Amino acid sequence: MSSRSALTRNLVLAALFAALTAVCSQIQIPLPMVPINLALFAVHLCGALLGAKWGALSMCAYALLGVVGVPVFSGFASGPAVLFGKTGGYILGYILCALLVGLLSRRLGFTFPKLCLSMVVGVAVCYLFGTIWFMVITGMNLVTSLTYCVIPFLPGDVVKILLAALLALRLQKPMRSMGFAL
Repeated sequence: MSSRSALTRNLVLAALFAALTAVCSQIQIPLPMVPINLALFAVHLCGALLGAKWGALSMCAYALLGVVGVPVFSGFASGPAVLFGKTGGYILGYILCALLVGLLSRRLGFTFPKLCLSMVVGVAVCYLFGTIWFMVITGMNLVTSLTYCVIPFLPGDVVKILLAALLALRLQKPMRSMGFAL
């Protein structure tokens, strides 16, 4: 495959994963401060299948689409106020999560346990970054912030990680046939 067609393929897949993240962001359970949604499922899958570079670029595209006004954020929200608001750290954390999942899944190996471990590390960093951001913006303490932003999400994140790892393994063969080194 030529470098030009590989670049085109990577750009298209990055755009598709940005779109998948936008769709998964709308599938949500509203909560008082931060809604539960499926965005991290798409982020995990993106990092695992596209790797660190293209996974992170895909999530950058997702964030930029939202900033310029495309309603891709949870609840069809958009604009700089969302990105720089109380949940913006989690949105930016998607970039770090995809980067880490891509990096670790390549370094540790593409097996179910190692994919799950990569995704746990990715979501932990996303939560760390997002929760610190949330605390700075809202002025809430750590315990209150964890109560709003982390604890209610943990059971769902276990399910998202397990499903994303299973799906990544199922898609491994077709992705390899497209030229990806998983």
